[in-house]
Parts: sequence; C-alpha cells; structure tokens
Amino acid sequence: MTIVVNVSDARVSKDPTDTIATYSLGSCIGVALYDPVCKAGGMLHYQLPNASIDAQRAAQNPFMFADTGMDALLDMLSKVGASKHRLKVKIAGAAQMLNDAGLFSIGRRNHSAIRKILWQKGLMLEAEAIGGTSPRSIYLNIADGTLTLKADGQTSAL
Repeated sequence: MTIVVNVSDARVSKDPTDTIATYSLGSCIGVALYDPVCKAGGMLHYQLPNASIDAQRAAQNPFMFADTGMDALLDMLSKVGASKHRLKVKIAGAAQMLNDAGLFSIGRRNHSAIRKILWQKGLMLEAEAIGGTSPRSIYLNIADGTLTLKADGQTSAL
C-alpha cells in the first residue's frame, strides 16, 4: 500500500508491503528515515525551516517546520520500535521554484535547517538530492529501506 505524506505532514510504517511517498517537493524538503534492524521507516514533508517564525502554527501543525517536524517524526518512529542511532537518513527537495532572485531562498534555508538539526541530533545524512529548479517526488520502501527519486521524468535510487 502507498501511504501518502502531504505537505506539512509525516507518516511512519513497519509494514513491509508499504511504500511511503511524498510528491512535488519544491522548496520544501522530504526527509526519509529508516531503521534497518526493526524495518521501520518514516517520512516528513516540511515547508519552513524554523517554528520560531510562527509558534501558533507550529503548535497546530509541527510538521510544517523542520525543527518541530523532526522532533515529532523521531517520536513517532520511536513508538514503533525504531532506534535513533540506527536510522538511515536521506533528503530531497530545496529547489528554487520561484524566480525571486534569491530574495527568500526558502529552499536553501530549509536545507541549512535540516543539516543543522541532523547534526544536533547526531544523525548522519546518507544521501541527498537538493537544489535545482525542478520538483521531486520520493518513495520509501519499508521492506528494505530503499528510497526512489523521481525528477524531470527520470527515476533513480537515492
């Protein structure tokens, strides 16, 4: 079964028949986490780098932001038996979708935020597909932890 992660959303699974997917990652970032021992995986699709810019929104939906979203996703994975120390981490997104002449640089700010959060939590980034101007979709296979990337009409493993 395909479990869809919408914008400002996160999902986890331990069912080996599941695939967790998120679509059209533009300046947003998709974070895929997988524990190969207990075969649990999760995915976060966040929009903005830091919850401090809107604490009320963060309280309503922590998945909108990198910092509160990662905390919530790690908690969800822990509840299904995943260990933070075994997690494989892959990310995609952070494209510059609007021609804003670098004015807002949401994609770059999102990328910087997740790198900092991963470092603070002691999580090592295994792979990333970041930047550019095209949207991406990612698919996490719960049976084996493979992450498939679709972008510009091409499909590849990440």
